[in-house]
Amino acid sequence: MIIRKSIQLVKNCDKCQKHANIHQAAPYQLSIISAERPFGTWRIDLVGPFPTAPDQLRYLIVAIDYYTKWIEAKPLASITTTQCQKFLWRQIITRFGIPEVVISDNGTQFTDRKFREFLEGLHVSHRFSSVEHPQINGQVESAKKIIVKGLKKWLDKAKGLWADELGSVLWSYRTTPQTTTGETPFRLTYGVEAVIPVEIRDASPRRTVVGNDEEAE
Repeated sequence: MIIRKSIQLVKNCDKCQKHANIHQAAPYQLSIISAERPFGTWRIDLVGPFPTAPDQLRYLIVAIDYYTKWIEAKPLASITTTQCQKFLWRQIITRFGIPEVVISDNGTQFTDRKFREFLEGLHVSHRFSSVEHPQINGQVESAKKIIVKGLKKWLDKAKGLWADELGSVLWSYRTTPQTTTGETPFRLTYGVEAVIPVEIRDASPRRTVVGNDEEAE
């Protein structure tokens, strides 16, 4: 019932149709980038500039885990090496542990000596993507498109509020099953499905049934 209503809602939503994904076949042979464990390999990149939001926020730093497809993102007023280092430490390492590999482009923020020494001190392998290997860029490019299109759907003409709506876009992505895994990033990360607003309004069995055995059934 919920799925049917959701499908009908999307069909009747003008913004959903306007900003829907348009499939474009890649002109090169795709290859799989293996990730042996969750949060072991992250791809990090920068997006912007966006319309200036409160606190002079104009840019976005985005990271995606290759295993769970979990996306972390944070608005920034400026894109410096220090900001990238803080993001990696606060949003990724202190929450998910020290990764084995961090992949980035050759931007000056990532090639800076301080950023390189920061990763070396944690024994993290830093790899660079390039135009010669576009398949490496695919994950984070997809993540950026998801965020940008999601913001367009949420904001319509109120573009200066994009930083305030970022959390809603990330929540929507994290609780949506991915075609590559068949699971939501939230479930792959935490081992359970997220409790979504509809389960609060229309109490779901896992919120009303008491007892582990009955709840599991």
